[in-house]
Amino acid sequence: MNFAVLGAGAWGTAFAIHLSRLNHTVTLVPRRFEQALALSSARENAEYLPGIPLPPSLQIGHELTPVLMEAEVVLLACPAQALRETCERLRDSLRLATQLRLIVSLAKGLERGTHLRTSEVIASVLPNYAHGVLTGPTNAAEVGRGLPAAMVLAVSRIDAAVTDLQAAISGPTLRVYTSEDVRGAEYGSCLKNIYAIAAGCCDGLRLGDNTKAALITRALAEMVRVGQALGARTETFYGLSGAGDLMATCYGGWSRNRDFGAKVGEGREVSELLTHRKTVVEGYKTTESFYELCHDKGIDAPILTEVHRLLFGGKKAADALSALMLRELKREG
Repeated sequence: MNFAVLGAGAWGTAFAIHLSRLNHTVTLVPRRFEQALALSSARENAEYLPGIPLPPSLQIGHELTPVLMEAEVVLLACPAQALRETCERLRDSLRLATQLRLIVSLAKGLERGTHLRTSEVIASVLPNYAHGVLTGPTNAAEVGRGLPAAMVLAVSRIDAAVTDLQAAISGPTLRVYTSEDVRGAEYGSCLKNIYAIAAGCCDGLRLGDNTKAALITRALAEMVRVGQALGARTETFYGLSGAGDLMATCYGGWSRNRDFGAKVGEGREVSELLTHRKTVVEGYKTTESFYELCHDKGIDAPILTEVHRLLFGGKKAADALSALMLRELKREG
């Protein structure tokens, strides 16, 4: 199968490497021309995925139109807040994309202002193309090195193009499941980054394993409750895009969101931590969008609310955790 991967951060690069190992035709398309030159010459993404060589078969592109002429699947591996602009660039180059069957988002987050999920952003800009999302507990470096993992391909309707893609991207080191609950898969992938910031705060405050386990357990319960209120299926949140991604992101030493939360818990200023970053902390902006979404719809989400107060209201991490501990007692559920 012929793939175009738009975005050469850690995750886009890792997934392009994975697809190349499966002997697909893959073109990785960085946003910046200078990065395309660097990847072509060094055959390594030293900026975002150091130490993992690019396979000889992996092509590096920059101009979208010639890349899209043969592409059957386009994977969007940009940050969630850059997705609309990426789709607009893609739209302007799709005239000759006669082989294109699916556009799939690898991003996790809600668009600021609109609160749209990534699939909704794609649909609003590219309404005439079939699309879906690919998500789950997948650290880029581990996928890039070929360690075993599993993901969910969520689409509104499972047809031949979807099952063909599922088979194409599955292999000895990556197992892909399908789901028709796009809403649940996307909301889970958003919320887990927010809760990973809270889990990181537990680490930064040195509160121990009991505290962190309790927080993550209650975060999963909140994820289910919020997701149900937003029209998602309950069972989705107990799968890879919910509980699986939540555990990986809250405990993974590689997790940007957990690490960000840990530094906030240690007392570092949020603005300081965000300045001059090369990589994106998706949970930061997603916290703002998801808080506004829940507020608009009257959905109670105490952990999300405290993370929002921590990041945008100047609340101290210890006070935010204390507020959760001192809430009204209730039955588990």
